[in-house]
Amino acid sequence: MSAPPATAIIGGGIIGLAIGWRLAQAGVGVEIFEREAAGRGASWAAAGMLAAGVESEPGEAALCRLNRLGQALWPDFAAELEAAAGLGVGLRREGTIEIALTRDDAAKLRHVFDFQRAQGVTLEWLTPAEARAREPHLGTQLAGAVFSPHDHQVDNRAVVVALRRAFLAAGGVLREATPVAAVVCAGDRVAGLELGTGEFHPCHRVVLAAGPWSSLLAGLPEAARPAVRPIKGQMLALGMDPAAPLLSHVLWTPRVYLVPRGDGRLIVGATTEERGFDTAITAGGMFSLLEGAWRALPAIEELPIIETWVGFRPGSRDDAPLLGPHGPEGLVFATGHHRNGILLAPLTAELIARYLLEGAIDPAMHPFLPDRFAAREVPVG
Repeated sequence: MSAPPATAIIGGGIIGLAIGWRLAQAGVGVEIFEREAAGRGASWAAAGMLAAGVESEPGEAALCRLNRLGQALWPDFAAELEAAAGLGVGLRREGTIEIALTRDDAAKLRHVFDFQRAQGVTLEWLTPAEARAREPHLGTQLAGAVFSPHDHQVDNRAVVVALRRAFLAAGGVLREATPVAAVVCAGDRVAGLELGTGEFHPCHRVVLAAGPWSSLLAGLPEAARPAVRPIKGQMLALGMDPAAPLLSHVLWTPRVYLVPRGDGRLIVGATTEERGFDTAITAGGMFSLLEGAWRALPAIEELPIIETWVGFRPGSRDDAPLLGPHGPEGLVFATGHHRNGILLAPLTAELIARYLLEGAIDPAMHPFLPDRFAAREVPVG
């Protein structure tokens, strides 16, 4: 019998698949364990925005820098992935427009605009007329807008399909519908995984990339349990005419975002709810999305609703990812990406693969090491 793969990855979403692909490319034996179908969790539910610029917020300077590093990798990553998988991933580069609908909205937008410009983000302030020149279907109640030329989008569903194919083609092993029940340790080292089937899978390195399900994993010391929780988001898709779409740019409004796809879908998202793993589509959730979208783009009232769904963002205590080693020797975290999982997938894969291959913690990882919460809780004196 052949030796087991040296590295196991728990979670087959975009983060786990991207890390697995990089490791398999480097000749590492790697096996991904996914509780359902690969890429069909948070990665499937996302909108695919690569919005490191307009997502930058005061108080998140370190995360802003990480997001911009991740954004810079996407063009080459997308091209390499498309070549490896033989599939397109829908990278679009029209940029993003963020709008204000009232004077109060405009004041808030100007404040964040000034912060983002100070962080080095390339942005352009638009008058209402200039915004409508770029997007003629915008409503008449505009108080200002910002154009972010480097904030793009990718079709996240196409990306995970392509990653799955590229990972397998590179020699990786994918075990879908195979939940992991526990990490098994021998002393202070990882010894393997206990699968939901009762099977023991021996391995000496484990990457925890299970997104919002990461904290449910048994077998970890309490101090090493990831502080990650599910943040529910309801979303919907409207159907536009692909030959005459109502919207060309990704659009951020005070209440929702809208993401146009090349096939005519218009993604509208997303609610933010602390409701655990509640999968219910609610009237209130759908109403808030549709009303928020209609106030910005009134012509959507004639569009059919073609899909509704719920996703669970993996949120950490500070809304930033957990990256790097923690707890038993051989355990590495790559989880807690909250709303930036798609954006940070190429960078997370590069950082985690480099650590596993070379043992080096990249300086970009230091603010996001998983032990940062434990360090804050140590009593003083």
